[in-house]
Amino acid sequence: MRVTVFDYGAGNLHSLVKALAAPGVEVRVETDPAAAVRDTRALILPGVGAFGSAAARLAPGRDDMRAALAGGLPCLGICLGMQLLFEDSEEGAGAGLGVIPGAVRRLRARRVPQIGWNALEAGDDPLLAASGLAVAYYANGFVCEPRDAGVVRAWSRHEDDPFPAMVRAGGTVGVQFHPEKSSRRGVAFARAFLQEAAACS
Repeated sequence: MRVTVFDYGAGNLHSLVKALAAPGVEVRVETDPAAAVRDTRALILPGVGAFGSAAARLAPGRDDMRAALAGGLPCLGICLGMQLLFEDSEEGAGAGLGVIPGAVRRLRARRVPQIGWNALEAGDDPLLAASGLAVAYYANGFVCEPRDAGVVRAWSRHEDDPFPAMVRAGGTVGVQFHPEKSSRRGVAFARAFLQEAAACS
């Protein structure tokens, strides 16, 4: 099973690639957004970088990637990767994929960014059930605001600001936390996503 991590060119992806690696899984890192959705069973949008620069790297293959996700290619967007599933962001210029209608806003809190562990509230998704993930690691100053709250599968709260911790639209999943940094259960979450992707292919 080939899994592709789209590299925005913003940082070290080692911990994410290590979390995804498993028997029968080939993880490739691709810098071309159009190539990232070819010859793969799942797409991973990692959580490294800023929205504006990542959107610029995405732009040449945005239509290809959007079409692939609309066609059923499983996708896991992590932190910034989740935000790129939305239309636009207060963090920077450029367009996201827009596969989930809504925008990205700054956290409404005294301490920004949020860095550290936070609980998942009202979690209801097969991936959460399979992994047992209830507390996850965050490093974010921005959060998503979907126009349809029905896509939200779990919430978190930073100070007095509730925000979506996980969203889903079909085979496209977005998480504001970092599974690869969320200990054993976080890795189990990532592996559960791969198992789901394999079953859908």
